[in-house]
Formats: sequence, C-alpha cells, structure tokens
Amino acid sequence: MRRVVGFVFRNWPLKLAAVLLATLLYAGLIVSASAETFPGRIPIQVLNQPGNAFIIGNLDDVTSIRYLAIGTNRPAVTTASFTATIDLAGIPVAAGSPPVSVPVIVRATDPSNIQVIDFSPSRIQVRLDPLISKSVPVQVDHGTVPAGLDVREPVVSQDSVTVSGPESSVVLVAAAQARVLIQPSGIDINQAVDLVAVDARGDVVPTVELQPNSVRVTIQIGSQLSTRALPVNPVLAGTPDPSAAITGVEAAPLLVTVEGESALLSTLVNIDTKPVSIAGATSDVVADVQLDLPPGVTALDVTTVRVTASLRPQVGTRSFQVGVVLLNADPTLSYDVGSGQILVTVGGPLGALNALDGSTLVASVDVSGLGPGTHGVFPEVSVPTGLSVSALSPRELNLTVTPPSPTPVPAVPPVGP
Repeated sequence: MRRVVGFVFRNWPLKLAAVLLATLLYAGLIVSASAETFPGRIPIQVLNQPGNAFIIGNLDDVTSIRYLAIGTNRPAVTTASFTATIDLAGIPVAAGSPPVSVPVIVRATDPSNIQVIDFSPSRIQVRLDPLISKSVPVQVDHGTVPAGLDVREPVVSQDSVTVSGPESSVVLVAAAQARVLIQPSGIDINQAVDLVAVDARGDVVPTVELQPNSVRVTIQIGSQLSTRALPVNPVLAGTPDPSAAITGVEAAPLLVTVEGESALLSTLVNIDTKPVSIAGATSDVVADVQLDLPPGVTALDVTTVRVTASLRPQVGTRSFQVGVVLLNADPTLSYDVGSGQILVTVGGPLGALNALDGSTLVASVDVSGLGPGTHGVFPEVSVPTGLSVSALSPRELNLTVTPPSPTPVPAVPPVGP
C-alpha cells in the first residue's frame, strides 16, 4: 500500500503541471473553435459512374452542413469550401433493379481550418438504368385547323429518328413528335421544328435524347385547293451510245392525280419526272424516279413513276475487198480464179461493224473433186456472231483447173544401116 501511495505522489508537482497544461490547451481549443451551420447547398458529385448507365431520379444537394471553424484567422465559408460525393463503384446496372442506398461523403476543401461535423442527407437512394437506343417514327401534330382552311398531309425531311437514354424511359417512347401551329392566315409551313419524345398517349417522355433533334416540316395550306389528273412526261438526260437508237419512252403510271391551287393547276399540261440518264446506254434503261412537281403542287396517289427508255442497235453495212482462199486443192493441178479477190458487204449493228477488222475476212472455195476445165464456184465468207454477209461481188467465180503439162520424151537417134 505504501508503494502505491508513494508512486502516486512521486513527482507530483510535474504531474499536476501536466494536467493543468492539458486543461489550458483544451480550453484554448474550445475558445478558438465554434460550431456553425452553412446555409448554402452543395451539389453531389458522382464518382465511378458506369459508362453504360443512367442515374434514375435527381440527386439532392447537401444542406445544413455543421462545421467547426478552427483558429482565430477563420476563412470565409462558401460553396467552394466543401465537396460532396457519392461512389457508384459496384452498383448493379439493370432495368427495374431496386434502389441502392449509398453514403454521401462531405469534406472541407481546407481541413486545417474547417472540420465537418454533420450534414444532410447522409445517404441517398440510387438506381442505375442501362442506356439503350432504338428507332422511332416521326409524327407531326399541327393541332386544330382554323376554320376555312384545307390542310394537306405533312411532309417531313426524314421518317424516323433515334431515341436513346435509360431503358425504363426509352421503352415508353412511341414516336418523335414535331409540333407546329397553323396560322389562320393560311400560310404554308416550311420550317425546321424541334422534336419531342412522346409515348403512345402523346405524353412527353423525359430523360431521353433524340438524334437528330429536329426535322423540316412542310405542310401545304390553301382555301381553294383542287385536284386534276395529268399525264406523266418522262424526261431523259444524255444521249445513248452511237450504236443505239431510242425507239420509245414510256412512264408507268401514265397519269397522276395532283392537288394545288385551282389557278395554278389550270396552267399545267403534264407533270415532268426527274431526269433519267441514258448517257452511253446500249440497251433498254428502266428507272424508278420521283415526279418533278412544281412548287405548290402535290401528288395524291404516287410520288415516283417507272420510266422505260427502249433502245435498239443501229444497223448498217460495211464493204471489204477480200482475198480468195482455195480449200482441199489437188497439188497436181493448177487453179486460176482471175484476180483472186471479191467485194464483201457485211451488215449488222454499227457497234459490231465498227469493231470488225476487214483484214481478218477471207472468201473460201472448196475445190475438192474438181477436175481440169472451167467451173463456176461460189465463195463463202465467215463473219463474227451478230453480223451477216449482205452481198458478194462477184457472187460466182470462174475457176479454171488445168492438168500438169506432159513431160517431153527425149528423141532416140536412128540406128545405122
């Protein structure tokens, strides 16, 4: 017992001084620091958000931050004095998944002068939805048409656009809607209009993006619109190959029904097509082309027609001097066909005629079985496929066949008496 009492009271002046010093330091800290509440709002920053995910719902700001300002030289406290973050690493990304509670971390940007004590909220509910995209049709909503106006079917610059965003929202989108207002003055609409994503009931679907986010809408509006059936006029561009000639041009259908102001339609006699190129063509050209409608005129039944340009090869003749070749000649006989040449006239398409090399043509005569004497023979000339022999001059040749000359017998001298 004496040892314990001696240990407690040993060096008691030093121990008492240490207790007094600690008390003074704690009192100084309390005097130099005071708890305050920051009235501003600190937006929550997201860390490690998956690239294929979208945060469903809004992230509330952090408010009611209680903090200690340490020291006598206290800095001015602003929104830049704090940071608020949540970490989404490991949060599942799945459509329809339940919310996950994640902690909110609030730190002072200068912890040597400011220490955070408390804040609200300390945790938030987070749900991650996968990002997807799909194609949706473009629709035009022109609202109620003012009385006395006749509105034609809207025309848009493209029929569909791509909607992307969180899956739970994208699946609701039924169309991309362009909303326009028709003026009582009846002025035609031709303008770029922003698109909004809507569901099957026409309600706007938020948190999605449309690409492109606008289209050009054209609506013809009139008070004295009428219709008229007019013939289609096929328009050709260019010229065919010189070896081909146009034999006819047709359009299907032959007539189209168009609509426009009565005064304008009365000036029209037909409706042209967009040009169909036949440049360099050597055979029939068939193309589906749009109508070249005048401004203020629309087609009611069709917007494209089939144009058929019928072509046929141009034909002609070429004449060539051709040598005569004897076939199956007897080497023991002699043959004479006069000059040995005839004039051959070849007919057919100009393209094939222009490509024909006359030096490759020969007139052949089969002399097998012809004995000595004079014979009338008819030469034959072969030409490439697609061409034909129109005439030979002369058509018949006089062929003279002669036998070989007899070998003279040497004279025998007479025998003496």
